[in-house]
Amino acid sequence: MSWGFERGRIYNRRIDIHGRFGGQQQGGIITPSAFKLVVIITGDEGLAHGYADRLRPDGAFEYFGEGQLGDMTMQRGNAAIASHSKNGASLLLFRKMKAGLRFEGEYVYEKHHTEPAPDRMGSMRDAIVFELRPVESVIEAIEDLAPASANLELLRLKAFAAANPAPSKSTSITSVFERSQDVRDYVVARAIGKCEGCASPAPFLRKNGIPYLEPHHIRRLTDGGPDDPRFVIALCPNCHRRVHSGADGTEYNGDLLKKMKAIEIY
Repeated sequence: MSWGFERGRIYNRRIDIHGRFGGQQQGGIITPSAFKLVVIITGDEGLAHGYADRLRPDGAFEYFGEGQLGDMTMQRGNAAIASHSKNGASLLLFRKMKAGLRFEGEYVYEKHHTEPAPDRMGSMRDAIVFELRPVESVIEAIEDLAPASANLELLRLKAFAAANPAPSKSTSITSVFERSQDVRDYVVARAIGKCEGCASPAPFLRKNGIPYLEPHHIRRLTDGGPDDPRFVIALCPNCHRRVHSGADGTEYNGDLLKKMKAIEIY
């Protein structure tokens, strides 16, 4: 689950989204001001306004940005999608159905491109199309960490560069998989084999000899996608489960955030 939403289940927009989080009552992009959350809504009715959202064979979901007249611009909701990882916000996709909104899952912005598409009045314009990846595909793809002999300062430089990419067209942006790998490589190497939560040694070694620790994204409820190394901490499996499933998980996550101020100074 992501933020308590179950994939495939139907939800009421007014009660289950605005009632819990607030945010814009109209439109397909909701950005609640008090939560690290971006909600996007797709549906067949968008075709009438030039929004041709689609699922690609490789698993990426192409989502048309907001803006009904003229060229779309990278501001407001569109900027929130492109910068959600940098801002530590989860990106949740819902599909509009007759019965309500069906939760499709949590996604991660990989890149975007522009393509010609009609606006609400039928005039051709440049539309922003976001290329999004399911968060679980990013998590599953990042398994082999950098060798223990890698230079820590080099890993750090790559991690911070990966965490702060400018929103860009697809011709010049590094993939979300590579950016996630760079952040995780550095965070695990930074821990030097000890949990950054409880200071216990990693419980075992990976097949490649690297101590087994799990990167935790302090600013998000889930751990997929790239993030800022100042907000990603290496935890043993026990501490990681505690923060996500423990009765004191929220408080413990706050404690980890305080620890990060001493662990990572930038």
